[in-house]
Amino acid sequence: MAYNLLKGKRGIITGALDEHSIAWKVAEKAHEEGATFVLTNAPIAMRMGEIKKLAEKTGSEIIGADATSIDELENLFSKSQEVLGGKIDFVLHSIGMSVNIRKNIPYTESNYDYFQKGIDVSALSFHKMMSVAKRLDAINEWGSIVALTYMAAQRVYPFYTDMADIKAMLESIARSFGYHYGLAKKVRVNTISQSPTKTTAGTGIKGFGDFYDYANAIAPLGNATAEDCANYCITLFSDLTRMVTMQNLYHDGGYSTTGVSMEVMSKLGVD
Repeated sequence: MAYNLLKGKRGIITGALDEHSIAWKVAEKAHEEGATFVLTNAPIAMRMGEIKKLAEKTGSEIIGADATSIDELENLFSKSQEVLGGKIDFVLHSIGMSVNIRKNIPYTESNYDYFQKGIDVSALSFHKMMSVAKRLDAINEWGSIVALTYMAAQRVYPFYTDMADIKAMLESIARSFGYHYGLAKKVRVNTISQSPTKTTAGTGIKGFGDFYDYANAIAPLGNATAEDCANYCITLFSDLTRMVTMQNLYHDGGYSTTGVSMEVMSKLGVD
């Protein structure tokens, strides 16, 4: 059921790779709720993914952009306003990449060139994106910017290696930039700390399946799906959350505040 929560709003959605992506689900929900938006991703991701199918389904245009490039981000925000006919109301940052994880390099032996690449792609890109948007005055007052994160930024998850540190930086950028953007333009900036989710990126992490089941057994509501996360993003893009900013919002079925569950205790043989 749609509620027209985003009727008349314009947006930019990054990171939609395929139908399993959270960004893909966000685009579908934003379309259902009346928004118009452009889709963007890095050229290599666009070649690997199915973004054209999503663009056709939602009546959206695609503007390729390397989120680590200031020039390409300037082009993204300028062209998006031309395509959509005005300033932007919401932005989804759904960009993450760790070469160290891809190559199964242990955290204590991190390749620092790879580490810096992960920081640039997954965290600094968020700062660059907002810096460009603010300088170009590309986002309307009371606009909303949301980035996706994970609780490894707060607690130790050994398999998440350098991406845990990178996500911690992402969350800090949201708080710091959110202060300045809110003061200057009333733009809200938040991060959503999502459950383990069966996306293409998530399932590529070693041991993901076992941990997914573990988190599902801990969370009283179970793991939140990509579609659930998309619904939450829509509420943050809408005018119903105008006073929510600089927050890291847990969307994980209660996992983050559950010490241990009876289901896990019973599996350990504890009465």
